[in-house]
Amino acid sequence: MKNYELTREGEEYSKNGLPERNLVKILQSSPGKSATIDKIANKIKNFNIALKWSLEKGWVSKKGNHLTLLKVPEKTDEEVALKNISEGKDVDENTLKILMQRNLVVKITETYKKAEEELVKSGNVIGELTHDIIRTGLWKSRKFKEANVDVVTKKDWKSSPGKQQPYNQFLWGVRKKLIEMGFKEMAGPLIETEFWNFDALFQPQNHPARDWTQTYSLKYPKEGRLPDKKIVENVKMAHEKGIAGSVGWQYRWDPRKAMQLMPRAHGTCLSARTLAGKPQIPGRYFAIARCYRPDVIDATHGVEFNQTEGIVLDKNLTFKHLLGILKMFAIEIAGAEKVKFLPDYYPFTSPSCQLSALHPELGWIEFGGSGIFREELTRPLGVNVPVLAWGIGIDRLAMFKLKIKDIRELFSRNLEWLREKSMLQ
Repeated sequence: MKNYELTREGEEYSKNGLPERNLVKILQSSPGKSATIDKIANKIKNFNIALKWSLEKGWVSKKGNHLTLLKVPEKTDEEVALKNISEGKDVDENTLKILMQRNLVVKITETYKKAEEELVKSGNVIGELTHDIIRTGLWKSRKFKEANVDVVTKKDWKSSPGKQQPYNQFLWGVRKKLIEMGFKEMAGPLIETEFWNFDALFQPQNHPARDWTQTYSLKYPKEGRLPDKKIVENVKMAHEKGIAGSVGWQYRWDPRKAMQLMPRAHGTCLSARTLAGKPQIPGRYFAIARCYRPDVIDATHGVEFNQTEGIVLDKNLTFKHLLGILKMFAIEIAGAEKVKFLPDYYPFTSPSCQLSALHPELGWIEFGGSGIFREELTRPLGVNVPVLAWGIGIDRLAMFKLKIKDIRELFSRNLEWLREKSMLQ
């Protein structure tokens, strides 16, 4: 065929036989017309190709590491076509299509001719990998010009060495600091049941924060499994009738609603799981958790964000200890110069407060909420000591540290920003 020619691989197969044909020949001469792969693999060039096609064509069977010859085929259409194309003769279109898929035949175009001529001029050594060479497949089975990787660059050349993404580095720095302070890291699933995300935190099932406009939910599967029956009964009691002197929320608790699945809306669900898992007392735990909430995206908000969640358990802890921890976060980790605490309300803490810090351009920014877990939360999970808890939007902490004014820059694809941003100390 004048418009087609064999590739180098096609020329080799036309001369020495297709790999699958060579496999048949070796098995034919083997005792019992069978052999193990490890004995014959190194005798056949492109053994994997030979095995693939011989199995597809039904010439050979494979059981474990053992190959057995099923039949010795007559000369195939592909083998005849390779010879015909080399002689400029016509071949069947279906066979031609198979050979082209196997990269044994290529259509001769002006682009192909030009690329091939350039390769011939260079002694069939590729110095520059061009679009035409890639597109036509001429790079296959060719040699590439050697490159000197030790060459000295110009003094005025500005290097951009690989480094950790600035925000990712900040997160690892926070993790390292907390571990050095004696905190243990908590872990949990990204897709959570409402039981751990809300119910175990003593958040009633009719609370506005559980509305579909405030959280995401899963379409499929819709429900997950509830934990140990004793924990479920304790949480149900706390909601319906109260516990530790509380009167509860005075409604009928629905286990099916608690089973509904959702992307976690905050990291506090990890604290609930940890408390139910018999934590050390005294103990310190933290997590850096990816969270999801419907929100209006702007300079300080996103629909997905990272949250630093932490709890401290001990007999004699007070609210003053909590304020000290929060202040340390804002000043030492984020680099904020001014912080303030404001009274706040959360269904699962009492007393509660909000932490805010002064950004040089955006003004006062809320970092997160905190408080002491209510006994209606801790006791159903088997904990009978005070538990300090906080959930801080670590994305906003990073805004301070990296000196940026738009939270979306943390996930920037701006190469200039990624290259120029200095490494954090």
